[in-house]
Amino acid sequence: MSDRSVFASRHIGPDSRDIATMLAVIGVDSLEDLATKAVPAGIRDPLTGSGAAPGLDQLPPAATEAEALTELRALAQANTVAVSMIGQGYYDTLTPPVLRRNILENPGWYTAYTPYQPEISQGRLEALLNFQTMVSDLTGLEVANASLLDEGTAAAEAMTLMHRAGRGSAKRLAVDSDVFAQTRAVLATRAEPLGIDIVTADLRDGLPDGEFFGVITQLPGASGLITDWATLIAEAHERGALVAVGADLLALTLITPPGEIGADVAFGTTQRFGVPMGFGGPHAGYLAVHANHVRQLPGRLVGVSVDADGSPAFRLALQTREQHIRRDRATSNICTAQVLLAVMAAMYASYHGAEGLTAIARRVHAHARDLAAGLAASGVQVVHRRFFDTVLARVPGRAAQVQAAAKERGINVWRVDDDHISVACDEATTAEHVAAVLAAFGATPAQNSGEFADITTRTSTFLTHPAFTRYRTETSMMRYLRTLADKDLALDRSMIPLGSCTMKLNAAAEMEPITWPEFARLHPFAPASDSAGLRQLIDQLGSWLMQLSGYDAVSLQPNAGSQGEYAGLLAIRAYHASRGESRRNVCLIPSSAHGTNAASAALAGMRVVVVGCRDNGDVDLDDLRAKVREHADRLSTLMITYPSTHGVYEPDIAEICAAVHDAGGQVYVDGANLNALVGLARPGKFGGDVSHLNLHKTFCIPHGGGGPGVGPIVARSHLAPFLPGHPYAPELPGGRPVASAPYGSASILPITWAYIRMMGADGLRRASLTAIASANYIARRLDEYYPVLYTGENGMVAHECILDLRPITRSTGVTVDDVAKRLTDYGFHAPTMSFPVSGTLMVEPTESESLAEVDAFCAAMIAIRAEIDRVAAGEWPADDNPLRGAPHTAACLLRADWDHPYTREEAAYPLGESFRPKVWPPVRRIDGAYGDRNLVCSCPPVEAFA
Repeated sequence: MSDRSVFASRHIGPDSRDIATMLAVIGVDSLEDLATKAVPAGIRDPLTGSGAAPGLDQLPPAATEAEALTELRALAQANTVAVSMIGQGYYDTLTPPVLRRNILENPGWYTAYTPYQPEISQGRLEALLNFQTMVSDLTGLEVANASLLDEGTAAAEAMTLMHRAGRGSAKRLAVDSDVFAQTRAVLATRAEPLGIDIVTADLRDGLPDGEFFGVITQLPGASGLITDWATLIAEAHERGALVAVGADLLALTLITPPGEIGADVAFGTTQRFGVPMGFGGPHAGYLAVHANHVRQLPGRLVGVSVDADGSPAFRLALQTREQHIRRDRATSNICTAQVLLAVMAAMYASYHGAEGLTAIARRVHAHARDLAAGLAASGVQVVHRRFFDTVLARVPGRAAQVQAAAKERGINVWRVDDDHISVACDEATTAEHVAAVLAAFGATPAQNSGEFADITTRTSTFLTHPAFTRYRTETSMMRYLRTLADKDLALDRSMIPLGSCTMKLNAAAEMEPITWPEFARLHPFAPASDSAGLRQLIDQLGSWLMQLSGYDAVSLQPNAGSQGEYAGLLAIRAYHASRGESRRNVCLIPSSAHGTNAASAALAGMRVVVVGCRDNGDVDLDDLRAKVREHADRLSTLMITYPSTHGVYEPDIAEICAAVHDAGGQVYVDGANLNALVGLARPGKFGGDVSHLNLHKTFCIPHGGGGPGVGPIVARSHLAPFLPGHPYAPELPGGRPVASAPYGSASILPITWAYIRMMGADGLRRASLTAIASANYIARRLDEYYPVLYTGENGMVAHECILDLRPITRSTGVTVDDVAKRLTDYGFHAPTMSFPVSGTLMVEPTESESLAEVDAFCAAMIAIRAEIDRVAAGEWPADDNPLRGAPHTAACLLRADWDHPYTREEAAYPLGESFRPKVWPPVRRIDGAYGDRNLVCSCPPVEAFA
């Protein structure tokens, strides 16, 4: 093994002997032979004379871990970590080391998947319930969801929620002029395709004339002003409008929360609760509503239910994955949340408690008052008298001079215009920082004469639940986090064979740089010179992604796959409009597509037309051609996933793309399954006009229990002018922004940079081929027990396969749920259930799993089939067998009154104690229907667990 191939060999699980074993079972001679038989010749990239595939031959040679980290350190050191007093929605914060080490740097947390299997996700579900409770308590509203992508997208979700819930037919939204500029920009992006008219005004004077369905304000405002919005809210309600307030959670420890002044919705970010600025992300946004709007709430909502033994248990409730049910009528296109960052924020609140948060808020406010007092005493006009952390100063014609003077002192402040400077204090602000800023103004510290009074108006209590009062010492917090992690099954304990989600290795060397302060403490609106190293990394990564995908342009702004879909469709919409073809609004989507495709198309103002699939899972070409003919004059887009959502390489993809192009449409190739294409074929070369790339799937950003994700888009040159722009990033294209920060979740891009840099061209191609080999090996081994539903040419699948359990269910009553829960007893996470076909399991092994782990999974599935046969034979009743009783907890096995027809040993160790380390589920099967009927979505009293 050469030094240059060390990392790839560490990342890829099977060695050469394992590969040979798998290929023998598949019936091919080599990985290259597999590529020839699996990937259609019409799209497959031929190897160049150098032996590399086109698109990979321009990548730098693979680096070792040490070399890559050295290069990243050089890029980091090219950044300047100034004291940030910019504010505008982003604030420095002090992450408690116990949280950084035990959550952000702990694979037990960051390698976990979305908690769709709640019995083995109780730890992160409890942490998310804490998050919901924290947001609900601080905002004074009854229900909060389990995080959104950032503040701007949370505001957009608040807008569409109010539009859905409104009583009238109004299409106008009133937005206060003191809402953050980046939030207003994202609102404008979302509003235009939906026909919503935004009226921006100073709402302190009341609502403008006319009908409105909703109102959006900020508390405190972007200028720092604290406004009592109670009168405006009352007026809005009298006129039939709902009101959403963008609220700073730290400020809400001191000032009256939105829910207590009548607001219907609160939104914002939890960034300043221990989550570094990270040049814009990732951060957990939040959305809270009154209970009467709970069924309009987008995204994920954690609820409390009961398990089979009647014990309280947590689960995702109501809207979970509702895109797959309602598709283009879904409340939102959100799929990924920000779970890892939501957990960080919740535990920050738990560690500090109400008293600690209030003390931090008082200290921040005191620094702001000291700053204002010094300015006023020195003759500088302070614009507002009521503020929390941000002081707005009027310095006619001197704003640039003051900003430069502050920069000389190592501090970044915000220049509003030529006459105004805004200075924001935060948790990291010190008295020395305040004195330095005053000096930049030519002012000196002074006593507060009472001109800037204390703002404390909150009288209600918050964070009184034991989850926020028990864990003040580091010992108690460390043990709490360990207890929660032990309730979960993550990649640090077992293979997670989920189809469509590519749960591959997130290497430690890739993860290490994200906590470096040179990346973590950058403000997204800091001077460009401060982020020179990170901008170079962004440029390199963008170039690599274009080469790997065959496109000409890239945007790294979308901070989730769903947002990448949306951004790509907006680019297509704008392109058609630029050609005078705004009538083109029909989006063709195969019936097999991921549910977010249809939801994204609807949000982009498109009309979804479904294209049928053949019995073998491929797009029905006859139906496609008919739909293209029928809608030719209005055809905007075809959205297609490749390889298909059915896990096969459709041979007709080039013909499909050509048919759409011939009718004047554009082709959106969903990159969710790019792990089966890298180094083999490029969407930008076989017919795609734009794609999003899930960096949290193919390119190793971890899933984090359900986020963060990153979904950049790559496009052909004619769409480049329409990729996302940003009001504070003139270097970006002219398209509408889809996220609050110019480069989205920039602080985690080093993960993908490191993966590509260390894998190199050969490693990336070998990873794709190994993933395909592993999937085909599983398909061959399990097909006689669970028929593989779809295959492509030569009987091959791509990087995943669908196992059909429907005949088993019809003949025995054993369901997909039964098999999924029973896998827990064998120590495995379940594959993807009932997607894209109800009653099936979709399995994706990835390239990172060893042959031994893949064989163990196959052994478990084969043993489960033998258990199903015993049910079919009548040896076990259909309503009382190990599958129906699964999962089995240690507590249920210790009961004296065991009265099942199977033994305790069969329940707990079906393949013997030596099969694999036992991962005990903390709860038994959870009653989902009970949880929806009895919705509880904040921390239940401790007595409930007695």
